[in-house]
Amino acid sequence: MPKLLEILLNPNPILRKKSLPVAVDDILKPDFQSFLADLKETMIKKDGAGLAAPQVGKNIRVVVIQNDNQIFFLINPVITKKSWAREIEEEGCLSVLSKKGEIIYAPVERHKKINCIYLNEKGEKKKISAEKLLARIIQHETDHLDGVLFIDKIAKIKPKKK
Repeated sequence: MPKLLEILLNPNPILRKKSLPVAVDDILKPDFQSFLADLKETMIKKDGAGLAAPQVGKNIRVVVIQNDNQIFFLINPVITKKSWAREIEEEGCLSVLSKKGEIIYAPVERHKKINCIYLNEKGEKKKISAEKLLARIIQHETDHLDGVLFIDKIAKIKPKKK
């Protein structure tokens, strides 16, 4: 039975560390599969679009993502291509809360389209081409694996000239 994991909050130093790759041989081990189930359960219960392993205290390169009623894992993800085109949209994060304990939202500039290679929960090599919201979620979650939070990338909104 999956269990709920504690989500670390900024400024916990674990959130700022670069995560290590997962050994392919470890992916099918019962304890790793159990961790994946717990990570997924935590993301669902906390109503997140995604959750990265460092957010629950493990500095390993694993994220779980929820998009269009699909849930999938990206293990050792590498973004291999980014579109030149970018867009600014609001983002929030389960690890970045206000003093009242509410999620903070802020505008972040991201690439509109990306390609990403990764291993799935069975250790199979996969490739995804993502755009719009899914591309944004993947970029946000993979940033966590490098110790980067969305608040480090808040867009400078220029006022429109009259």
